[in-house]
Amino acid sequence: MNLHTIRPAKGATHKQKRLGRGEASGKGGTSTKGNKGGQSRAGYQRKMAHEGGQMPIQRRIPKRGFTNIRRVAFKVFNLGQIDHLVEKYGIKEFSPENLYINGLISQTDVIKILGNGELKSKLSFKVSAVSEKAKQAIEAAGGTIEILK
Repeated sequence: MNLHTIRPAKGATHKQKRLGRGEASGKGGTSTKGNKGGQSRAGYQRKMAHEGGQMPIQRRIPKRGFTNIRRVAFKVFNLGQIDHLVEKYGIKEFSPENLYINGLISQTDVIKILGNGELKSKLSFKVSAVSEKAKQAIEAAGGTIEILK
């Protein structure tokens, strides 16, 4: 075998018809794109989810469920996390202002304390909601709780 005798394997290459290169090419004229319309034009891009005039799937399928406009989305902290945060950020009072300053919540977040884990440090809490188990654990550790509106 020499370099000048090397050929691609049978079926490995395919000769493509060059579109729009005159009538003699066999694919001249409309270049296999049909006659008129967007798809025959240069620069055509299919719109996402466009179904060519057929009723789109998002309109064929019925709406399900609803969104409760009064739902309160709490930013949740467990008792197990609080000791770690106090240690890391040096928080003396667990309040929205302190948490926002340290980049743990956004200004509009509503805070709730849950009772998963153990609390070792004595802290004062200013939060929007506290679970019953968390409330007992905070008071047992000597902390105070103030519920914000």
